[in-house]
Amino acid sequence: MKIASVVSRYLLGLMFTVFGLNGFLNFIHQPPPPNPLAIQFFVAISASHFAAFFFAVQLIGGLLLLSGFYVPLALTLLAAEIYNILAFHLTFAPASIAPALVACVLWVLVFLQYRNSFRGVLAAKPLAQE
Repeated sequence: MKIASVVSRYLLGLMFTVFGLNGFLNFIHQPPPPNPLAIQFFVAISASHFAAFFFAVQLIGGLLLLSGFYVPLALTLLAAEIYNILAFHLTFAPASIAPALVACVLWVLVFLQYRNSFRGVLAAKPLAQE
């Protein structure tokens, strides 16, 4: 399981580093989505500069995973990113959801290796510190 987690961490880190950089450098050109609402959504996040924040978080999370430092922080950041990506694809472009599902599976495989780091966050009644 440890080997699967390490491979997943590198793949997930590479995925988010590449797509985070692509948000700034635009070296992977993609056709516009067929859904007109998705086009409006992209125009809105680009015009408001929210996309820059989104891509910066992707890049930081990906680099942290590749470096092996602060992996629980990277998983926390990327959980929000993956949620937003899944929400976009479920509502605007369900036909192209496969890469988001791959990222989700990779995230779970990495999370399983680092689940002890999240023990207090996932506790129903965490212990109070004095």
